[in-house]
Amino acid sequence: MSNEIPDNINIKWSSPVRRAFHRYFPLLLILWILFVLYPNPVNLIISVQRVFSPDVDTGAVEPLLGDFPSNPLAIEKAVMERIPYRYDWEVYDMPWYFPTVEKVLEKGEGDCKARALVLASIFEAENIPYRVNLSPIHVWVEYEGKEETSVENARVKFYQQDPETGEKWFQIPEIGLGEVMDSFWRGFWHPMPDSRKALLILGLLALVTVRLTLFKTRATE
Repeated sequence: MSNEIPDNINIKWSSPVRRAFHRYFPLLLILWILFVLYPNPVNLIISVQRVFSPDVDTGAVEPLLGDFPSNPLAIEKAVMERIPYRYDWEVYDMPWYFPTVEKVLEKGEGDCKARALVLASIFEAENIPYRVNLSPIHVWVEYEGKEETSVENARVKFYQQDPETGEKWFQIPEIGLGEVMDSFWRGFWHPMPDSRKALLILGLLALVTVRLTLFKTRATE
């Protein structure tokens, strides 16, 4: 007796698979990218929440207050020196992560988000008025007497939070796509570990290969 499965059974089995794969192919690509970038997706969810509710923690910076000057500009300079700039890939093994102040001080390094959190926490502890600003490529703390730069100015920010009044403010940022893409390359792709780059690319190639194979099979039936 033959163990061979009739062709019509194969077609009934493979057709729904092909349709489902075709329909959800973009979703599969997105899920694979997220899986490679964030093996623990909770970190991404928490980070998004913290964007609009920064974890300003006066208690975490209290032991440091005696080491800092009283002038806001001098405080910012001291924070920059104390927290060397490192990308999130290098510190947290993720492309983008919004940490707590306690975690920043534990690591002793971080990007603009980390520095802004520590600076805002010190200002809060010292009762220095400030506002937290976000642009598509940067996070910084604004205070009286702070000079604007090419990446820290009123035109490029899209979100501002005033902790004193609780006011939150949005606008469309005036920033070029080329500048955003350049920041993306420098902060996301360039410092990404080679093993994660390989995993990401191989997975995407595998999904595309399966998609093309199923399409070709369908065309020849």
